[in-house]
Amino acid sequence: MRKLFGTDGVRGVANLEPMTSEIAMQLGRAAAHMFMRRAGRHQVVIGKDTRLSGYMLESALTSGICSMGVDVLLVGPLPTPAIAFLTRSLRADAGVVISASHNPYQDNGIKFFSNEGFKLPDELEARIEQLIISDEIKHLRPTADAIGKAYRIDDAEGRYIEFVKRSLPRDLDFQGIKLVVDCANGAAYKVAPAVFRELGAEIEVIANTPDGMNINDGCGAVHPERLQEAVRRHGAHIGIALDGDADRAIFVCEQGTIIDGDHVMAALGLDLHAQGQLACQTVVGTVMSNFGLEIAMKKAGIQLMRTPVGDRYLMERMLADGYNFGGEQSGHFIFLDHNTTGDGLISALQILSLMKRTGKPLSELAKAMTAVPQILLNVKVKHKPDLNQIPDIQQAIKSAEVTLNGSGRVLVRYSGTESLLRIMVEGERDSTIREVADHLAEIVRARIG
Repeated sequence: MRKLFGTDGVRGVANLEPMTSEIAMQLGRAAAHMFMRRAGRHQVVIGKDTRLSGYMLESALTSGICSMGVDVLLVGPLPTPAIAFLTRSLRADAGVVISASHNPYQDNGIKFFSNEGFKLPDELEARIEQLIISDEIKHLRPTADAIGKAYRIDDAEGRYIEFVKRSLPRDLDFQGIKLVVDCANGAAYKVAPAVFRELGAEIEVIANTPDGMNINDGCGAVHPERLQEAVRRHGAHIGIALDGDADRAIFVCEQGTIIDGDHVMAALGLDLHAQGQLACQTVVGTVMSNFGLEIAMKKAGIQLMRTPVGDRYLMERMLADGYNFGGEQSGHFIFLDHNTTGDGLISALQILSLMKRTGKPLSELAKAMTAVPQILLNVKVKHKPDLNQIPDIQQAIKSAEVTLNGSGRVLVRYSGTESLLRIMVEGERDSTIREVADHLAEIVRARIG
């Protein structure tokens, strides 16, 4: 069992374990040791979002990394995908992001990127943990001029802005498009407005005055209500809400309606397919992607490949099988031809590009798929035995699939963070899926509830 790393790095309340200065310094030492795989000096990029605790953790990480004889390149508040890009661009050995993404300001997190800009696989995170727990590198103490140095990269923002813009054809701009961008008082508060302005859009900006404590506070991807109101008030063509570290984006159409991530994926997947740019004629979604997306893709001759929930699992499947586009309902979209991780700004540019090239509003583009009715029930459980070893539950799932007869699907899985079993049923009729979901929940409660 891993003690520090969760599904997306190390995360928790800042200044309480595991998000303490002491552990951050040890993470810095262990990671520096892990990534020293070439001759000569070594470098690690550190970026962060706008949380108050970022100063504390940045200093501790820097100290730990430098204590192993590795130099640190500090880039300040920048989106997570910017760190992935800069790690590659600066030829660094690794990148580190200090952010808790969409969590409130009192939380923070630390996640690592390889020198190729990809999040670390489970086995490397486990090895970093082992180095800390075992004290096996405690004796490694460079001295004199072998100690690492810290440098600030002053042009990091400009580098990333130009990188993001290069995801579009040079002859494409957004003149004539009015948009509202919600920066979540987070890592993209400077770069997001700059990108859209430089591409010619008329923009209104909200939540771009971070104070260390207002990140994600009533704003951003997790609170799009303010953006919806601003789109209606300003008569904008589109609203774009980023989360705290700007690796995902939520979109609001010209009518002020939130467009679900599955509908965004459908529109983008069909466009890539039409342009001959969709690798293997496949879109990668998750087990939570609506069945309507699968239907829409199938009609166009596109395969929907499903993975467990989480952008790291999307990426693993995309890399393993040569796919180049995937995403989640939550607004994580991965364009592997452009960046090595989810990038809210690149996602926004692809949607704006589609609107500009087709002349269609986002509300029209969202009709690329029709969502089928979905019910999600959470059942409290005492423990989490292997569901495959419980015949009653397996039989109930098979019966449910027979009832749906190919016009829907059933997903039963444990929550990764709570003592819950999640039952999701999709199908053509509300009454049918409600009956199926309730029956499954009854069986689960009887056996493990």
